[in-house]
Amino acid sequence: MDTLAAIEARRAVKHYDSNHVLPEDDRRRLLSAAMLSPTSFNIQNWRFVDVRDPELRQEVREAAWGQAQVTEASMLVILCADLRSWANDANRYWRDAPDTVRESMIPMIREFYEGREQVQRDEAMRSAGIAAQTLMLAAKAMECDSCPMIGFDTAKVAELINLPPDHVVCMIVVIGKAVKPAWPRPGQLLFDDVVITDRFASV
Repeated sequence: MDTLAAIEARRAVKHYDSNHVLPEDDRRRLLSAAMLSPTSFNIQNWRFVDVRDPELRQEVREAAWGQAQVTEASMLVILCADLRSWANDANRYWRDAPDTVRESMIPMIREFYEGREQVQRDEAMRSAGIAAQTLMLAAKAMECDSCPMIGFDTAKVAELINLPPDHVVCMIVVIGKAVKPAWPRPGQLLFDDVVITDRFASV
């Protein structure tokens, strides 16, 4: 499936075949695709918690107010982010770059993020959102379905996965084989309602 077809076909599916098992190679391929998602300064701040333990999946379901897709989907990924990734051995993000590029980029990372907690959090959410979309499109290209989720108790999920204090939970993505299609698109805005040329009109 080409990229545009995957974008058009991807929907938030809620009902999955609980007997479907994703081969190990497919799981790794999906997560490897997500790891190619862009991040500011290449800090790769996302962290993907691939929840496999059935008991833990059930506990996450309880924290997600009983939503069935948490345990019925073939794969449950909790997308988190390291808020301090900019400060943690930044040299590794540019180790394969030419010396001149590496020497200019690494100081810029600290200058941009240090002391700017809101920017750190905003960047975490942006990065996780891009990675989630990459993950879902990769799943669709591999003939699987997916659903992004924010309907859960973030603090409880953080506790369940032993989230480090300098990390944040961003969202959940489930992946599997649908047994029931998503609803028809409920109300797509018109192109001209959302695409602005150059600038917004004066008010």
